[in-house]
Amino acid sequence: MEKEENIRIAGIIRESIVDGPGIRFVIFCQGCPHGCPGCHNPESHDFNGGYDCSTDRILEEIDKNPLLKGVTFSGGEPMCKAKEFSYLAEEIKKRGLDLVVFTGYTYEKLIEENDPDRMKLLEYTDLLIDGPYLKDQRDLTLRFRGSRNQRIIDISKTEKKGETVLAEEYM
Repeated sequence: MEKEENIRIAGIIRESIVDGPGIRFVIFCQGCPHGCPGCHNPESHDFNGGYDCSTDRILEEIDKNPLLKGVTFSGGEPMCKAKEFSYLAEEIKKRGLDLVVFTGYTYEKLIEENDPDRMKLLEYTDLLIDGPYLKDQRDLTLRFRGSRNQRIIDISKTEKKGETVLAEEYM
């Protein structure tokens, strides 16, 4: 995959245990078209906000922590920067780390659209947490997600089975 020099992000968290299984490095994408009322990260919505960060710099930071289980792409909306995040995803997988991707789109919508960059990002994704945040379905007891409509999809099992397979261990 062609190297992407920079990516526009809202920020990072070097160690998180709430954005996927294990200790995770979290990258928050800058820019989101969904505008979900009650969003946890409204400052990440403006596509002109945030800052450009070197992908090499991000990977250097990831490499500093041998305790990481994986990396999480959160939002904003990572699917709006799928090309840039695909480059990072490929490099993350080379390091033996797993990848969780949050998206306000449903898995089915992503498949239907069949955008090449988004499909490439899905290829590297282990767990996809899909669906918009719905304030009226907010549930603080859920693992790794904010509202009951959001699903945690095991992408590898989904591809093998040919239908959406939820990661039941996290539901």
